[in-house]
Parts: sequence; C-alpha cells; structure tokens
Amino acid sequence: MTYIIAQPCVDVKDKACIEECPVDCIYEGERMLYIHPDECVDCGACEPVCPVEAIYYEDDTPEQWSEYYKANVEFFDEVGSPGGAAKLGNMGIDHPIIIALPPQAQD
Repeated sequence: MTYIIAQPCVDVKDKACIEECPVDCIYEGERMLYIHPDECVDCGACEPVCPVEAIYYEDDTPEQWSEYYKANVEFFDEVGSPGGAAKLGNMGIDHPIIIALPPQAQD
C-alpha cells in the first residue's frame, strides 16, 4: 500500500508535502507531484500538510479520483526508482491522464 496524489494537486504543486517526506519519495512532474509507490514508507507525514487535500492513502482515495493511483504508479514505469526526488527536480513529464486534463482553475 502507498499514498497517492490526486487531482487537486494538478497545476498547484504547493510542495509542502515534499518538505515533510522523510524518504524523499515525492517527485515533481510538469503539472503535478507524484509519490513513488516503492519508495513510500506509508508514514503519512505528507497528507496533513497538503493545503489542497490532494494526498490520500491508496484505499481511502475518493472514487472520482481512483485513476490517480494508476497515474502515480505508471509515472515511474520509465523512470524506475531513482532513490530520491531532490536530486532530480522537475522531471518535465506527466502521466497521460494528467496531460489530457484541461488547465485547472486556481482559487
């Protein structure tokens, strides 16, 4: 099991979660952040600091955002397990589910 980042993060990328992650497993894509499922230790430190409430434990993800589990996992299919996000910065890519979304309005 792992935590995932869902739709509220798209085009926001607040990054407070990155600051809290003790294992550096939250990677930055072009339009949203992604949690590496194999590097995440399920500590939950990222969830309460997310200002847009985009982070969910895999089994607690709202139904309307269930496809974001797939987006978080498949984002790393080509990348593999880099062993830490800080050294990579913005990877300049996104999962096709995210690419297909129209720009998200900011409150």
